[in-house]
Amino acid sequence: MIIKRLSHLVAGTCLSALLLSSAQAGAPLVLMTDFGTADGAVSAMHGVAYGVDPQLTISDLTHQIPDYDIWLGAYRLYQTANYWPQGTVFVSVIDPGVGTARKSVVLKTKGGRYFVGPDNGLFTLIAERDGVAELREIDEKVNRLAGSAESYTFHGRDVYAYVGARLASGAISYEQVGPQLPSESVVKIAYQKPVRDGNTIRGIVPVLDVKYGNVWTNIPKSLLDELQVKLHDPLQVRILHKGKQVAKVTAPFEHTFGGVAKGKPLVYLNSLLDVAVAISQGDFAAKHHVESGVDWEVEVSKAPAAK
Repeated sequence: MIIKRLSHLVAGTCLSALLLSSAQAGAPLVLMTDFGTADGAVSAMHGVAYGVDPQLTISDLTHQIPDYDIWLGAYRLYQTANYWPQGTVFVSVIDPGVGTARKSVVLKTKGGRYFVGPDNGLFTLIAERDGVAELREIDEKVNRLAGSAESYTFHGRDVYAYVGARLASGAISYEQVGPQLPSESVVKIAYQKPVRDGNTIRGIVPVLDVKYGNVWTNIPKSLLDELQVKLHDPLQVRILHKGKQVAKVTAPFEHTFGGVAKGKPLVYLNSLLDVAVAISQGDFAAKHHVESGVDWEVEVSKAPAAK
C-alpha cells in the first residue's frame, strides 16, 4: 500500500512538473516597435521567431510608436503588460542607439513577465510599477541569430526577436540569457511623479488617447479621492508645456462621456483609473493644442466656488 501511494505521488509530481514545463514553453510572444508596417522589418521579426518555434503564439502590441519615442514605448508597455498572463515575453524595440554601447537586456518582473530590448529607458514604468525580480544582459555570443554577426543596425530581428522567441518557446531558460546585472541598474527616464500639494494634484500628460484626442494624465484615482471629489463636482485643469500654460478649463467630474452634452468638456477616470480630460464626442487635444511627454505638466484642483 505504501509503495502504491508513493508511486501515485511520484507520478503526480512528474505530471505537475511536465505541465509547468509546458506552460512555460508555450508563453505568448508580444512585439512592439517604432518600425511601422510599410516595409518588411516586422515580418522579418515574425519570421525569425517562427524559425525558432513554428508553434509560437505571436501578437503585436503596436508598431506605430513615433520614431525614437522611448517614453511612449515605455507607456504602452505599462498600459498593456498586466493584461497578459504570467510568463508572457515582450520584445520591445525603440532603439535610436542600436549598435552602440547601450545594453541589450531581458528584465523579469516580480509578476513573472519578461521584457526583451535595449536598456535605454523603455522599461522605466514597468520596473517602477511591477518591480524587477531579475535583470540579465543578453550574451550575443550564444544568443544571436546565426549569420547576423556583421549586421549592426537590426537588433530587433537579430537579437531581440530571436532571444524572445527562444525564451517563450522554452529553447533556453532565463538563466541562459546571459550574465545577471544589478536589478537597480535599469535605465530610467526622469519624469514628474504624481503628487498632491495642498488642494492641487500635479502630474504629467504621459500619453494621448490618440484615436479620440482625450488627454490622459499619470494622476491616479487615489490622489483624486484625497481631494474628496464627488460625481459632478467642477474641477479646474491646467496643462503646461515646459512651464508655460497651454490650456486651462473648468469641467465636471463624470463617470462617462454622456455625463455632459456633446461638445462640452469633462474630467473622468480612464481605463487605467487615472485622471483624464476630454470633450464629449470631440478632440480636446486638437482644440487646445496639447501633446504628451515628460515635459507636458498637468495640475488638477477643485474649482473655486462661484460668487
